[in-house]
Amino acid sequence: MLRISNLIKSVLEDKKSRVLDGNIIIWNFTNRCNLSCRHCYSYADPNSKDFLTTEFILNAIGDLKKANVKFVIFSGGEPLIRKDIFDIADAMRENGIVTYLSTNGLYVSEKNVDKIIEKFNYIGISIDGIGQVHDDFRGLKGAFDRSIAAIKLIQQHGGNAGMRFTMTAETQDSFYDIFKLAEDIGVDKLYLSHLVYSGRGLDNLKMDMSKEKRLEFVNFIIDKALEYQKSGKKIDIVTGNMEMDAIILLEKFSSIYPEKRDEMLERLKAWGGNSAGKRLGNIDWEGRVKPDPFFPFFIGDMRENSFDKIWLNEENDILQKLRQYPRKLSGKCKNCGVIDICNGGSRSRAYAVSDGDLWSEDPSCYLSDEQRGVK
Repeated sequence: MLRISNLIKSVLEDKKSRVLDGNIIIWNFTNRCNLSCRHCYSYADPNSKDFLTTEFILNAIGDLKKANVKFVIFSGGEPLIRKDIFDIADAMRENGIVTYLSTNGLYVSEKNVDKIIEKFNYIGISIDGIGQVHDDFRGLKGAFDRSIAAIKLIQQHGGNAGMRFTMTAETQDSFYDIFKLAEDIGVDKLYLSHLVYSGRGLDNLKMDMSKEKRLEFVNFIIDKALEYQKSGKKIDIVTGNMEMDAIILLEKFSSIYPEKRDEMLERLKAWGGNSAGKRLGNIDWEGRVKPDPFFPFFIGDMRENSFDKIWLNEENDILQKLRQYPRKLSGKCKNCGVIDICNGGSRSRAYAVSDGDLWSEDPSCYLSDEQRGVK
């Protein structure tokens, strides 16, 4: 993910930017969900059963620590469906692992809101459009109002709540209104995710926006982050699954603060672009490990090997290629002048569109030849 607001603020104030000194794991603790979202990558099913026991998960925490995991994002399905989710979060925190919650918000209530705030450093709630757009995309009438009510309830109880919006052809008409909603509610963070073709997202590849519309939105996102920084509005802008956004950030930031361009460039290189398999990993609801939630292949199974043995396996060819910096890729990426910033983008999108080539160019890259440093 690209922490746009944090990068802008840290460069302008000559402060250290947030650099992760460990790994982030997105753990899909359950495949059960009360929604059927159009873009879901996990084929979540309300009638499925939890596969991993509480004991199995708790025993795995020590293995996460051995692999230098510092953050775990609790995801699903809908993670709040699990009755033991707070016990798991407690154990993570006792072992020095920061816990984030990714939820649709429908299970947030007066009865559990204080416990949610206590157990999770940050709560991200998905809002994929205004009103009916969200309800249609999420597959449940009234979901929008209930999710917004959950954000407000968390705020009323002093919690750190943010909105997550996925940019697709089906949600794009709500894009600009999402910013107004975020400002009106006063959320702590607005996370804007680009679509990755995987799971239902792969089945619905036609849901993706055009490159022209994507570039329009990215320009607006970065302009907004710069505006918020200037006005002092405390909404943290983050984008995900499109590391090429960093090149647009560099362009726009440099046009306003040319004297700070070199510093921003160095921080973007230190950030390193797409980190799937390097600083980012995924554990699915059955304990299988992937470089990211959308990745088409598993690299191991925690029922057969501990997480640290899987993650630190120097003989795994996929992991070793993912951890090359910058990655050795084909197509437009082969001679790209800014690959040391974006690191080639999504391998999952590349695989989906290139007939199974993990190491081809990301088909969603919207950069011009000039922006990529190609003459």
